[in-house]
Amino acid sequence: MPELTDTAFLDHLADRLAALPGVRAVSLGGSRAQGTHSEASDWDTAVYYRGGEGLFAPRHLREIGWEGEVTEIGGWGGGVFNGGGWLVVDGRRVDVHYRDLDSVEHELAEAVAGRFRVEPLLFHLAGIPSYLVVAELAVNRVLRGEAPRPDGYPAALRTSAAEQWWGRAGLTLHYARAGNVPLGGRTEVVGAVAVAAMQAGHAVLAARGQWVTNEKRLLERAGLRGIDALLADRSLGLGELVDQAQELLEAAVSAARQEAERPAPSKG
Repeated sequence: MPELTDTAFLDHLADRLAALPGVRAVSLGGSRAQGTHSEASDWDTAVYYRGGEGLFAPRHLREIGWEGEVTEIGGWGGGVFNGGGWLVVDGRRVDVHYRDLDSVEHELAEAVAGRFRVEPLLFHLAGIPSYLVVAELAVNRVLRGEAPRPDGYPAALRTSAAEQWWGRAGLTLHYARAGNVPLGGRTEVVGAVAVAAMQAGHAVLAARGQWVTNEKRLLERAGLRGIDALLADRSLGLGELVDQAQELLEAAVSAARQEAERPAPSKG
């Protein structure tokens, strides 16, 4: 059982992480930062360091002695989501993410220019955009030190991300229709529709200029939970499933784009 109050625990956690060699900032993320958590929610944190300095090393986190697993840098597949720890501290589940400021600042500049890439990551159906680390800066709560913060959602990214994510969804559905439906592969078709729904969700939220840090509530936020009923409807043929999914997803993306193109209401 935890011995500390939530406030005392967070202070203790932030102080220990901030004291690690090379750490420039510590942030709290996830539901705890956004006030949507429950008693059972994990404590998602990130340590910001500058990789070019060579001061931060996972062994320093390991040496604190907290129960759990600490990966090497790059241990979660490399890319922008470059490793961390799954730990238990004072009876609470804590995730610690490594965030290299050299990489984060690069991705911030790329996002402002409307450029990004999609990287595979375990447990994420559609993968993650490289601007995820920028989204974290926008929505997370900095507990210690200083970290850069984006000036809103970049206009260029709203356009490019909506286009590219919806393009991916369209290609996913096209392949399901052309490659999986004729073979009668229900698992493959259902899987493709699920992936396309996540891709469309990214497109919707990008068009709205809303940051995404994971897929957990992506469909709800994008208004795409109607995909559940389609996937559960066994009366639909596989081709019908793909067609109706495309219609539902396309309508949501189109509505988000149209909303984004409307002029802001005048004041006064």
